[in-house]
Amino acid sequence: MRIELFAVMLGAALFHGPNAAAQSASADAKFVKGMSPEVQEGFKRVRTATAPFKTLDSAVAVGYARDVPRCFADDHHGAMGFHHVNRGYVDAKAEVEKPEILLYERHPDGRYALNGVEYIIPYRLWPRDSVPPTIMGEKLKQEDQLSLWYLHMWVWTENSAGLFADYNPGVKCPAAPQ
Repeated sequence: MRIELFAVMLGAALFHGPNAAAQSASADAKFVKGMSPEVQEGFKRVRTATAPFKTLDSAVAVGYARDVPRCFADDHHGAMGFHHVNRGYVDAKAEVEKPEILLYERHPDGRYALNGVEYIIPYRLWPRDSVPPTIMGEKLKQEDQLSLWYLHMWVWTENSAGLFADYNPGVKCPAAPQ
């Protein structure tokens, strides 16, 4: 019995072990191919930090909003999704492991999928007329209507428009109820 159990465990380790990890790492590498070493390292860090939040309940447990009424989309560029903010992280610095916003997509069956993150710093904490704040060597962008600096990073869903693009053509908002 022990030999059979060992054989099953060994088979599972060979099937799901280092080879599966290598395949996952190579799949993740395509997200940051050609990016600076600082971005590649930051990508790994934010993926590790946000992995527990693939489940919305886990994100809510650490302070991210549960209910978000609006899904942001653009007719031509795709969607951003639902922005779940952790107000406790909104301050004058952008920290890789503490994104202020988690970007989720709600599927037709009601499931939420974590697609990316957004870093924000309000103008009241980092004035608009100063040099842009940076994270992973990337400059945050200005959003004057919301009076903040921001940067999206698509760490869980590949984005054909780019890792730091505002919208993702592969992300959809739910259809409005009829």
